[in-house]
Amino acid sequence: MNSKKLLYLSITSSVIVIFYMFFQWRIVDIITPFLLLPVLLIVFGFFIYVSLRAIITLFKNKEWKPIVIQVITFLLLFFIPFNQIVLDMDFKKNKSKREQVAEKIQSGELKPNVSYDASLIDLPKKYEHLSSGGGEIVVEKTDAGYNILFYTYRGILDNFSGFVYTSNGQKPSKKAFNGDFKEIDKMDKNCTL
Repeated sequence: MNSKKLLYLSITSSVIVIFYMFFQWRIVDIITPFLLLPVLLIVFGFFIYVSLRAIITLFKNKEWKPIVIQVITFLLLFFIPFNQIVLDMDFKKNKSKREQVAEKIQSGELKPNVSYDASLIDLPKKYEHLSSGGGEIVVEKTDAGYNILFYTYRGILDNFSGFVYTSNGQKPSKKAFNGDFKEIDKMDKNCTL
């Protein structure tokens, strides 16, 4: 493989991996978790293949540019919290719309409307982008008000993550939404992650 072609492959594989890291949850939402493994194998398999070719080329031809690109990409993957960046951007971008939905729920304008689950609301078209996995949110009435879960990852069975709006500003309990939360981080006055 000539050096120029390897350099282009190195740039391409790095861009694909970084693109994947920024959009991984959108990709999972589109292709479902069942097809995630083949996508991961393709994306990271290609990156690893190009990295190995870059190492061989470094020793054979003393061509260092491709391996430098691969190493920089690896360091970016290791040190940059892509998932947190994406969640922060999503939170800031959609905060006011999620608050509008919470107000509509508290005023009674939006009520659970999914026949098989009395705690689910299928959001209207203009709001469905606020919750991954089909635009549904989960509403729990508590003594202190409402807990509203906007999915960031719908998952399979009981595996999910999302933004939780609480009307009283308190963190939801670890057992809220019939879940077993591993981590709850306060994002804002009425919202946790």
